[in-house]
Amino acid sequence: MKKECIYLNRFRTRKEAKQAIFEYIECFYNRKRSHSALGYVSPCELEAAYYANQRKAAA
Repeated sequence: MKKECIYLNRFRTRKEAKQAIFEYIECFYNRKRSHSALGYVSPCELEAAYYANQRKAAA
């Protein structure tokens, strides 16, 4: 996170830094990286697979 978010930006306020860190974690890190608890797939991939299976079951 430091290399990808913190060191690349110069923050004027603590609030600005907190917002940038929140966006990095919620919008990039948690959605893109694979999670061991999810079978080493990203949350977006897991969600897409879930809804694809739901559509198959309904058809």
